[in-house]
Amino acid sequence: LQRVGLQLRATLENITRLRAEGEDFRWYLKLKCGNCGEVSEKWQYLRLMDSAPLKGGRGSATMVQKCKLCSRENSIDILSQTIKPYNAEDSEKFKTIVEFECRGLEPVDFQPQAGFAAEGAESGTPFNDINLLEKDWNDYDEKTKESVGIYEVTHKFVKC
Repeated sequence: LQRVGLQLRATLENITRLRAEGEDFRWYLKLKCGNCGEVSEKWQYLRLMDSAPLKGGRGSATMVQKCKLCSRENSIDILSQTIKPYNAEDSEKFKTIVEFECRGLEPVDFQPQAGFAAEGAESGTPFNDINLLEKDWNDYDEKTKESVGIYEVTHKFVKC
């Protein structure tokens, strides 16, 4: 059993509280089997709303998966209480925005896509449906007549 944190770093312009919005937010990951080292070719997503039973009645996990190569049953859980917003004061620093509990399935890559939300740092203007696939996003805040943006999105995984 291992806890892995996903850290985000971005440059925020006039924006704060960048966050993964909702139970249906998709965390796109490449996952590695801890037993044989096989890494998924395709991006796979985890959502808070998903749950699968573990073998032998040991509760459930966000994702339970049998390794194609070694047939080991592995699982990974999103720890919902660890989901944190990335704020204006975090700009240009790495901050853990979610933690995963890993049982033989370890995230090795992350791809931010759609479903992020944020708000104007001064105005509180809500910005929804932010897609960070291009690692850059920008818009205009009517209230403050300022451009807003999220730039140079990068990430790393840390052991917790």
